Amino acid sequence: MKYIDGFRNPAAAAAIRGQIDAWGKTLAAAGRRVAIMEVCGSHTMAIARYGIRDLLPAGVSLISGPGCPVCVTPTQYVDAAIELAERGMTIVTFGDMLHVPGSQSTLAACRSKGGRIEVCYSPARTLELAAAEPGREIVFLAIGFETTIAPVVSMLDVAVQRGLRNVSLLTAFKLVPPALHALLTDPEIRIDAFLCPAHVSAIIGADAYLPFAAQYRVPCVICGFEPLDILYGIEGVLGQVAAGEARVDNRYARVVTHGGNAQALALMDRYLRPVDAAWRGIGTIPASGLGLREAFAAYDAERRHGVTVALGRENPACRCGDVLKGKLRPPECPLFGTACTPDHAVGPCMVSSEGTCSAYFKYSEQ
Repeated sequence: MKYIDGFRNPAAAAAIRGQIDAWGKTLAAAGRRVAIMEVCGSHTMAIARYGIRDLLPAGVSLISGPGCPVCVTPTQYVDAAIELAERGMTIVTFGDMLHVPGSQSTLAACRSKGGRIEVCYSPARTLELAAAEPGREIVFLAIGFETTIAPVVSMLDVAVQRGLRNVSLLTAFKLVPPALHALLTDPEIRIDAFLCPAHVSAIIGADAYLPFAAQYRVPCVICGFEPLDILYGIEGVLGQVAAGEARVDNRYARVVTHGGNAQALALMDRYLRPVDAAWRGIGTIPASGLGLREAFAAYDAERRHGVTVALGRENPACRCGDVLKGKLRPPECPLFGTACTPDHAVGPCMVSSEGTCSAYFKYSEQ
C-alpha cells in the first residue's frame, strides 16, 4: 500500500478492504466483472497516489473519465485565448491552462513573447486588475465544471454590481450530467457504475444522478477524496452490483446534500444558459455547457471582442480523447512517457494536475 499514512486509519482501511474483497469473491463466483468509472480528476489523482487500484480484487477495475476540466477544454478555445492576448488584452487564467496545447502554440509560449497572461489562484484577481487598469480589457478564461462555475459567476456578479466595464469571460463551462449521458450511450464504452465527483456534487446535489440509476441501471456512489472515502465508495458500488441494485448512494453526506447548493445554482441560472459544448477528444455534446445569457452579452469575450472559437487542430497521434472516455489507459498510448511527458506534454491529459496521464506518470501506474 503506497503512502499508508494517507489512509489515516489503517484499521478502518483494512476493514473496508476486507468487505471489498468479500464482494469481489461474491461477484467472481457469479462470473461478474465490474468496471467502475471515477468521474473526477481529483479522484483519479488520489487513486493513483495511494495505490488504490492495487487494493482491488481481480475482476474489479477503475477507469478514469472526463473529469479534468483543463483536459476537456478544446484546442480552439486555447487558440481564441492566444488571439486575444496577441491583440493586447490581459488574460487571467488558472495555472493549469498555461501549457495546454492549442493548434500551434500555448499560452505559456504566448507569454514568453510578451503576451499579458496573468496566472491567478482566484477569479477575484480579475476584479483587482480591472479596477487597477480601467483602460485595459481584462479577459478571464472561464473554464471548468459546476464547482468552478459558481465562483466565476460570483466574480462576474461583483463586476456587474460595481459597474466594471472592462471585464469579460471567454467561456468554456462544462456540465457533468450530460457527459455521463454521452458516455453511457456510447456502445464502445463499458461502464458498470460511477464514483461520482465530490465537489461537483456539492453544487448540483445527489439527486442529479437519479436518472442514471433509474434509466441506465447504473449504481452511482458519491464519495470524498480521502483514501478511506474512496475505498468506502468502491465498497458501496460493489455492494449494489452484488445485490443487483442501481441507486444513488451519497457517501459524502458531510458535504453533499440531496438538492445541492441552492444559492450557487440560482446565481448560475441568473447569468448562464445551457449551450451545446465541444469537449476535447469527445466532440460536441448537446446542452453540456453554459454560456452567458443575452442580457449579459457585454461580458461575453467572444461577442465583445469578435473572436471566434472555431474548429482547432489536435495532434493526430495524441490519444487523450480515448483516455478521457475510458477507452484507453494512458500507458497504452504510444506517446506516453516518451514523446509525451509533463515537461513536454503533447496532450492536455499530461498537462493538468488532475489529468489521467499526469497521474499515471507521476505515480508510475503501468
